[in-house]
Amino acid sequence: MAAKKQEKSGPKKRKQIPGTKSETYSSTSKKPKLLDSKPSNPRSNDFKKPSKPFKQREPGLDNEKQVPLSKREGRLRAKELAESRKKKRKRHYNLEQDLAHLWEKMRRRNISKEERSKLVSEAVEKMKGKIPEIACSHVSSRVLQTCVKYCSQAEKDAVFEELQPHLLTLACNTYAVHLVTKMLDNASKKQLAGFISSLRGHVASLLRHMVGSVVVEHAYQLGNATQKQELLVELYSTELQLFKDLVSKKEGRLLDIISKLDLQKSSVLRHMTSVIQPILEKGIIDHSIIHRVLIEYFTIAEKFSATDVIKQLSGPLLVRMIHTRDGSRVGMLCVKHGSAKERKKIIKGMKAHVRDIALDQGGSMVLVCLLSVVDDTKLITKVVIHELQENLKDLVLDKNGRRPLLQLLHPNGSRYFTPDDLASLSLSIPSLSNKVESDTQSETKSSEVNRSGEEASGDLEVTVDEANTNDDDLHLVEGGKKDPSIRRQELLVKSGLAESLVDVCTENAGELLRSNFGKEVIYEVATGGDGGILHPILDEKLNALYEAIASLVADPKSEESKEESKEEHILENFHSSRTIRKLILDCPTFASTLWNKALKGKCELWAQGHSGKVIAAFLESSDPKVHKLAKKELQPLIDGGILKIPETKVASGAKE
Repeated sequence: MAAKKQEKSGPKKRKQIPGTKSETYSSTSKKPKLLDSKPSNPRSNDFKKPSKPFKQREPGLDNEKQVPLSKREGRLRAKELAESRKKKRKRHYNLEQDLAHLWEKMRRRNISKEERSKLVSEAVEKMKGKIPEIACSHVSSRVLQTCVKYCSQAEKDAVFEELQPHLLTLACNTYAVHLVTKMLDNASKKQLAGFISSLRGHVASLLRHMVGSVVVEHAYQLGNATQKQELLVELYSTELQLFKDLVSKKEGRLLDIISKLDLQKSSVLRHMTSVIQPILEKGIIDHSIIHRVLIEYFTIAEKFSATDVIKQLSGPLLVRMIHTRDGSRVGMLCVKHGSAKERKKIIKGMKAHVRDIALDQGGSMVLVCLLSVVDDTKLITKVVIHELQENLKDLVLDKNGRRPLLQLLHPNGSRYFTPDDLASLSLSIPSLSNKVESDTQSETKSSEVNRSGEEASGDLEVTVDEANTNDDDLHLVEGGKKDPSIRRQELLVKSGLAESLVDVCTENAGELLRSNFGKEVIYEVATGGDGGILHPILDEKLNALYEAIASLVADPKSEESKEESKEEHILENFHSSRTIRKLILDCPTFASTLWNKALKGKCELWAQGHSGKVIAAFLESSDPKVHKLAKKELQPLIDGGILKIPETKVASGAKE
């Protein structure tokens, strides 16, 4: 209370009389300094804001200085600005309400095309001139997307033309990005080419943006080979960013571009590192354009740079990028050249995602590489194998899911892996390869000896884009120190995967034999795998599998037509009949079980059609016991012309 009284009783300020000296001094003491003083830096004037608003310069006056507004005029001016903003917000709100009302009508499913086109045209007309602003709104942007979806081509072109100057800005907006991608989907070739050209000089900065990178990736996917190259070369070098016409379509690889233009490799590497590092730090690695850049980066990267990138990618980050072809190759390179610690991070990052990875085309090849390289079989069994066991049936019937299983049953089989798959397994980073290091040492000794060695040797270092797949039996994947046969035994047999696999094949024999993909897995399981890896331990379970297949073959032939019957008999189906025929030729134990339990005395019934090829396989078998088993019953059918078999195969089977 005492303090408050002191404040009240304190000295009062003297009131100033208008027109006195003190008022003129106080009103002009600060302003002239801003107006009259010349700053040392002429640009600094642009960043200084006056404390009071100025009157606008009237036309016809030559006054160099602006006259400051009085307090009353400043208040009136601020009030006018506030009212104009309020009116603008109100107009925008009313427009949003009108558009939302139209949107509720046009997006219905039970509306006719004519009525929808009228509503769309009305909405587009209302948005005309305000489309860039509407595209950034979280409400109106959806209306605009629906209009673009259903409007005519002329209206789409009008919207694109209005948006074109603002596309780069809109590409970084959270709401507008969906409209930009939709506009690119509907864009003509000329419009798409114009947009890709407008990205010139901004590709690297957009890829560092979480939203903008989506637009660059979308344009990269829609573009042709030349346009993709135009987006990529900007990330390689500053020179290529400034002069895009230096690179033609033929020079697709970075090494070719460097050799043709005689660029400094160190300069290119430095520029690419400055582009890639921020992207990896932000975790923006889902896009295929980034995967392609990483593949090219590995071809020129030094040992330290490549190792650093592998360290950054090792872990859950890698799982997000193995869904593309180049991303899968980057993943395999990380597995192959990563240390034991980094491989452990990669495997642990796959936890709870193994099924989805196995069902993906690129991800399945990364799993194949893991099973072929990593020596820590206990960790793989704990994380990968156990999750594969839980989803065996789905994996066996899937085109991609069966690949890790087939790699264990028949490693690097050219029957199950395409040449491109085998080439991707043989990729390596030149700077991290032992062979390349030895080659570089030999180059320092004598260049002529190195040239002759390159001409003579046929098994040189396989780079990221080249692979030698002539020898199918060669273990293409390097990196593990453990013997491949021991690793395979631990992962397939000792882990319990083989036993579970045989059980799944026994329970679903009919479905697998009729499947285009499952038939290959059941064939490899029934034959015991490459080198007979399953036979010593799982003979009893394999016999149960043979009996299950024989019981399906023993089912009576359906007399109904194919249209009326639910499914074809296993001997009349295209896939199953050929698989059983191969098993008869390659597995004598199965052939004898099938003959004794299903076909003995019934051959005449199955002598024609797809089943006739199965019956004839007994005479084509290279095993004399199988041939002798069926010859007595089949020879009369051949003599009577009921069963047809090539004479050369009959003669070779009889000799054996």
